[in-house]
Amino acid sequence: MMALFIAWSATAIGLGVATLMVPGIRSKSLLAFIVAATVLGLINAFLRPALWFLTAPLSVLTFGLFALVINALMIMLAAALVPGFEVKGFGSAFLGATIMAIIGLIAFISVPLLTGADINWTSYEYRSQPY
Repeated sequence: MMALFIAWSATAIGLGVATLMVPGIRSKSLLAFIVAATVLGLINAFLRPALWFLTAPLSVLTFGLFALVINALMIMLAAALVPGFEVKGFGSAFLGATIMAIIGLIAFISVPLLTGADINWTSYEYRSQPY
């Protein structure tokens, strides 16, 4: 449950930073932003893994950069589903996906270091450490 909350928080923070930095991504209210972050988290949990599997050869050919295209499409899908959350075009979504990837990478590295967890590519493993 903690890993899910951390993943959603990283998504929400990344989306918030992207909303502030990219002029083509806009949220009309705080509620629309929270709903958009939740919808994007659900899309990333259920739809994105299937798309990554289907586009694996293309991702290998582009050295993983095609993942940013998939993430941009997921942001555009969330904008289509959530009223009050707007993305102007694919360029804005791609820039937002890049910003979110950088924020996610920072969170992936810093959260385990701050909480004392071991870094694992699939999950966080918490261990009690004697002091």
